[in-house]
Amino acid sequence: MQQNKTRRRSRFMAWFSGQGSGQTTAASPAAYVESLKPADEPAAASRLDRQTILLLFENTLYGAAHAFSGTFVSIYLWKAKNDFAMIGWFALIHQLSTALTFWLAGKWVKEHNKMNCLRTGVALSAFFYILVLLLGPKSVDYIMLLGMVQGLAAGFFWLAFNIVYFEVTSRETRDRFNGLAGLMGAGVGMLAPWASGLIIVHMSGNIGYKVIFSISLAIFLLGVVVSFFLKKRKIEGTYDWTYGLRCLRSPRNVWRPVCAALVAQGFREGVFGFLIALMVYIATTSEQKLGNFALITSGVSFVSFWFAGRFLKPKFRSRGMLVGVVMVIVVILPFYWKVNYLTLLLFGVGTALFLPLYTIPMTSSVFDLIGMNEESVSRREEFVVLREISINTGRMLGTLLFIIVISRSTAPVVINTLLLLLGSTPLISWFFMRKVLRLKNS
Repeated sequence: MQQNKTRRRSRFMAWFSGQGSGQTTAASPAAYVESLKPADEPAAASRLDRQTILLLFENTLYGAAHAFSGTFVSIYLWKAKNDFAMIGWFALIHQLSTALTFWLAGKWVKEHNKMNCLRTGVALSAFFYILVLLLGPKSVDYIMLLGMVQGLAAGFFWLAFNIVYFEVTSRETRDRFNGLAGLMGAGVGMLAPWASGLIIVHMSGNIGYKVIFSISLAIFLLGVVVSFFLKKRKIEGTYDWTYGLRCLRSPRNVWRPVCAALVAQGFREGVFGFLIALMVYIATTSEQKLGNFALITSGVSFVSFWFAGRFLKPKFRSRGMLVGVVMVIVVILPFYWKVNYLTLLLFGVGTALFLPLYTIPMTSSVFDLIGMNEESVSRREEFVVLREISINTGRMLGTLLFIIVISRSTAPVVINTLLLLLGSTPLISWFFMRKVLRLKNS
């Protein structure tokens, strides 16, 4: 049996070690595994330094601003015009703009000032809420413009953020950073939507929405100020526009299965990101109950991210990821019984409890892969662009499927089946990532 295992591993290693086409040389598995062995460093190496903590704070501010209003943007649009397809198109334009921004702005962050790129993302996020405040209920007539601005903002911010995140973390601190980021995100996700719900229901008309959008605007402006305390990062190399494409053209390059996993990850995120909040509001017709929903689920997420960040070590990633994937699928099944606040809360709590087991290994492993050798590190901007375009491709495909299905039928069984189909795609992500995760600990 041991010989069979050795032969299977050898066959996989042979598949895994192919070279990319053109200039994209795939790193050998030996180099990859060697780079992922625990380093003989003091315990201090696993601590977060000042710049890393500052980046966490910037991320928390960005998340807090979106938590105050992001949950309610789709509700605001829905109240102006009850149209699922409109909400879907808004999300699709956002996702398409984000993907294009990642690709185009890659040259900026690699060859110029990536911190200005991050600040531009935060400033554009503030501009988005200025537009919503100015347009008011007429926002539904400018879906393409609003989706484009929000997509540009997300693209600029997350491209620069992910590059800086990679540069200030290491394999020893990456899971800790992701756990703390999820922990702090869950914390603001508990309080901000809950406070927003209270503000909206206790103010007449759309005044409450104007207040929460103004709060988000102020937080984004604070985020711009904080970003100036982040050090300017070193610039090196020239941006290769087609590097990621050449990676994918090589059948033996490790990034092919990884990108397939990222596309599958995006399928779920693209629709669940806006639809669940909308379903809660439709089921309850109350922004306050939506805020309570966010409070409860984010409270659970707060605990689960702390636990996963502390105890989910690299050697447990594959098994932990599989458990998380199976459970986030199982919690969708109660919708077939009935869609009400109780089943939605059951789904939200279950997802908050188990999703970190899926997202932390996905995020940490991909960035570990970027740092596997000097050549990969020198191409970190291209790989981050490849990662984000892959995720957004999945998001766009999932949202397109949603628009097509919802345009034909809004019957509960149809929507529930669509949710189950999209909600099961993390299983595909695990399938493509399992060999990468296991090889790292072989």
